[in-house]
Amino acid sequence: MEKSKILKLSIQKLKTLATFGFLILLFGCNGYVQKDEPDSNKEKISESKEILWNVSAIHPAVSFLDIKAIDKDGNMYAVKAIQNSDQRYLIDIKALINGKRLPVKMLLSDDEYAPVSAIGEDGTIYNIKAITPEGDQLDVKGVSQDGNIIDLKAISKEGEFYAVKAISPTAQLNDVNGIKMSNSKLEKIVNGVEVFAHIKAVQQSGCLDKTAIWQIKAISLDGKTNDVKALDEDGNLYDVNAYQNSGQRNLMDIMALIEDKKIPVTMLVSDDKYAPVMAFGEDDDLYDIKALTPDGERLNVKGVSKTGNIINIKAITSDGVFYGIKAISPEGQLLNVKGIKMTNEKVELVANGIEIYAYVKAIQ
Repeated sequence: MEKSKILKLSIQKLKTLATFGFLILLFGCNGYVQKDEPDSNKEKISESKEILWNVSAIHPAVSFLDIKAIDKDGNMYAVKAIQNSDQRYLIDIKALINGKRLPVKMLLSDDEYAPVSAIGEDGTIYNIKAITPEGDQLDVKGVSQDGNIIDLKAISKEGEFYAVKAISPTAQLNDVNGIKMSNSKLEKIVNGVEVFAHIKAVQQSGCLDKTAIWQIKAISLDGKTNDVKALDEDGNLYDVNAYQNSGQRNLMDIMALIEDKKIPVTMLVSDDKYAPVMAFGEDDDLYDIKALTPDGERLNVKGVSKTGNIINIKAITSDGVFYGIKAISPEGQLLNVKGIKMTNEKVELVANGIEIYAYVKAIQ
């Protein structure tokens, strides 16, 4: 399926297909997700330890080009992916500047490709560049969009695209991409700067080309599936699905289908022990998300624990037993349904007057 371009490629850039082919051969397209390395190679970290991943552009000659943040005077600063928990699905990308860790974002722009910059606390912009062995500085830009994912590439002077990766100390690889959490062009404003997308390191996905509706189920301890539904105040039930609207399955929207309208499912700010998961419409109506057991019990669906940027979502029985929540494709593939944090703030955003703690998405 053809990706929707931020702006169309010029004819001269068609030669970048060779680069794409090389990267596919290099990083694989086996199934739909790159599996983790054996347990002996996984980084095991505690809350008190961090792992810094290098961020590099991959040159076709199989050389890594350092990614740097550059100030107006030409000073260069390290850009790292910072893993601060055992999960490595979604890792923050930061520029390390004068003892501070500054967010790296894709900026709102009318340019052909979306610029990527680190943003200082006072709104200062630090351009993100890939540095060649000869010292040339290559732009790093968002070049195309596939669903919630914005492809991030370093761009040579000849217009060739180089993939950007995060590389762990044990040589595990994550893609570095732009991530959209909303359908709005303006994702958010950071220190006075308009942001188009977040920049994160995410686990690599393979090659897919289809759209599909995935059902959302709670999986009991004996392996049985339980429907997950949205309920209005009168007890009416509505479907909850994950919608794959592009070839990527890294990050899929979870929506409740209310009278032919798709409304987002999110995790709300709360002082409760577990964070409530609800759908909300444009009219501020809230819909509880519940798992329905075969005997008619309606189980709460909540955010129960946090690991880095990921909030674990479970259906909770009356006995306090947790059931995992999964998205299931028509072919029987399973993805996890999780809360996703893009910031360290308690309130991720305010939508229709409702404070959102985390987005709810289907992920690998």
